[in-house]
Amino acid sequence: MHVIITGGSSGIGLALARRYLARGDSVTILGRSRERLHAAVSLLCAGRPETSERLHAAVADVRDEAALTVVVGAAAEAFGPCDLLITSAGVVQPTPFDRLDRTQFADQVETNLIGTANAVRSVYSDMKARGEGSILMISSGAALIGIHGYTAYCASKSALVGFAEALRMEAEPHGIHIAICYPPDTDTPQHANELPFRSLQAALVMGRVRPWQADKVAERIERAMARRARTIHFGLSLSLLARFGSVVKPALYWWFLRGAKRLG
Repeated sequence: MHVIITGGSSGIGLALARRYLARGDSVTILGRSRERLHAAVSLLCAGRPETSERLHAAVADVRDEAALTVVVGAAAEAFGPCDLLITSAGVVQPTPFDRLDRTQFADQVETNLIGTANAVRSVYSDMKARGEGSILMISSGAALIGIHGYTAYCASKSALVGFAEALRMEAEPHGIHIAICYPPDTDTPQHANELPFRSLQAALVMGRVRPWQADKVAERIERAMARRARTIHFGLSLSLLARFGSVVKPALYWWFLRGAKRLG
C-alpha cells in the first residue's frame, strides 16, 4: 500500500508515517520545510536503513495546488498510485479576532481547508478511475466547539466536517472511503508553539488535561482506518461532545462565558 501524508515531517503526520512504514507499506511524506523533512527521514530510517527504499519525502506547500499535483505525481511514479491519503498539514495561530489580521486568518483557512481540498484533488481522479482508495482528513477537537482566540482555526477545522461529509456522498459510490478524525491536544511541535499564545479563556474551555502523545493518536487512527471507520474520536469528553453537542453545548457555552467574563 502507498500512503501519502501531508504534514508528514512532524507531529501526528510523522507518527503515522512511522506506523505505516512498520507495517511494510510505502510512505510519501510532504512538508514545507526541507530541513524538517530531512530530519524526519533520518528519524524514520534510524536503525532500519532498508526503510529508505519505501520512504519518499518531498517539499510541498498544500496551498500551491499546481506544485502539489506535480509532487504527488512523482510519488505515484515511485511507489504506485496513492492507496491512502492522510491530510495532516495544518497551522494554528491563537489570536482574538480583533487582533488577527486578514493575512493570519487567511493562512489558517487556506492551509487547513483549501490545502486539504488541494491534496484530495491531487489523488481523487485516480482513485475514482480505479474504484478504490481511502482519504483521511485530520480535523481537530476544535471543530466541535467554539474556542476563544481560535476563530480562524475553528472555522477551518469545522469546515472540514462539511467537506468530508459531502465528499463522502460523491466518493463512496465509486469505492473511495472518506474518513475524518478529531484529535485532542497532542504533544507536537505545533502544540508547543501554540501554547504561549493560548488565552486564559481558551484554557477554560480546553481544560488542563495532559496532551496525548502523537504515537497514541497515530495508533488509534491506524486501527480505525483498518476497520474503515468514518469518524475517529479521542477521549470521553470529545466523544460525548461529538455525539451530543447539540444538547450539551448551550449549557457549556453559558458556563464558559460566565468564566470568561470574570477573566475580563
